[in-house]
Amino acid sequence: MKVITATQAASLIEDGWWVVPGGFGCCGHPDSLSKALRKRFLETGRPRGLNLLFASGAGDKQARGLNAWALDGMLNRVIGGFWGFCPALVQMAREQRIEAHNWPQGVISKLFSSIASGSPGLLSKVGLGTFVDPRLEGGVVEGCHRPLVESVLFREEDYLFYPAPKVDCALLRGTVADAQGNISLSGETSYMDALSQALAARNSGGLVIVQVQSIDDKQLPPADVRIPGMLVDYVVLTEDSHPQTYGTPYDAAYTSNQAKQSAVEAVPPSLAKHLIVARATEEMRKHDGAHINLGIGIPALLGAEARAQGWSDYTLSIESGLIGGIPDEGLAFGAVRNPDAILEQSALFDFYDGGGIDVAFLGFGEVDAMGNVNVSRFGGRLPGAGGFINISQ
Repeated sequence: MKVITATQAASLIEDGWWVVPGGFGCCGHPDSLSKALRKRFLETGRPRGLNLLFASGAGDKQARGLNAWALDGMLNRVIGGFWGFCPALVQMAREQRIEAHNWPQGVISKLFSSIASGSPGLLSKVGLGTFVDPRLEGGVVEGCHRPLVESVLFREEDYLFYPAPKVDCALLRGTVADAQGNISLSGETSYMDALSQALAARNSGGLVIVQVQSIDDKQLPPADVRIPGMLVDYVVLTEDSHPQTYGTPYDAAYTSNQAKQSAVEAVPPSLAKHLIVARATEEMRKHDGAHINLGIGIPALLGAEARAQGWSDYTLSIESGLIGGIPDEGLAFGAVRNPDAILEQSALFDFYDGGGIDVAFLGFGEVDAMGNVNVSRFGGRLPGAGGFINISQ
């Protein structure tokens, strides 16, 4: 492991590489690395034609996260699950300035492990009958690009095959690195896919570069290590702010079930949101002891409402890998105050895909008279499917 600057890290990325950016929505993205890569491209025109693979694209709906890379010529092919916080990237996809594909978030989360294990891809029933199915649109966002997803018959049953690209570089974020390059995520809101992304890059012969908040001369306790140093090529000590989320710079309650929740300025919901949340909470109360998933947007408000009503006979989860607690929302979605447990994102999607959820409260853009639901594309927006397809199926 070698300590380098963000500028030096950016200089290592070559044209046409497959890059895996770390983070989940509003949390955990290595912005120092993103800014340095953007600066290099604006100054030199390199690297060109990068390909991206992400489960939940990081961003603040403005300039941070993957929005920083929305530059003509810098990107070629982008495969992503949730795009809602990256409007600049969405605009490029809609205008066919990049080749864009929208796959289920949980599929991509688990695809990193498939890449790491040397598998040619992931075989799954998730996405059958949706726009991701190649017999419909194949997950292609715009244009006449060939779907990458394949429909296959295995043991006389239909499956979708999601191909696994080789990863040339993983740009990740941790909290602390020690002298051996071991990485702790102790101050991050979740573990996201950091370990499997590092494994995927390492076993593809690629680079693993990790942005951290501090470097400790003492070796980290083994239980604190989320990315072992043997996987890490370079560490970058951030020179910028290192916020836990784009909406909340720091909240001790995000990483502890004991810390007192900090005071948050309440934003009165609209009457429509109030009525929806109140009605949905009534429905929650019918399911004592249930495992409940809350989606992004209005559903994320249900945890606080249920707690305010004194009802707690349930277990909440959100797909970033967090169990229990009170999910945050807005530009802090992906974080939970006072969580009970933190899992790898892919492990939680194993639970979801296997049928572990009893009840899910999900947002939608449109629903028709037959109950068909559209969450991924409406008006000028293209938030993408996110975890909706995994969770609902």
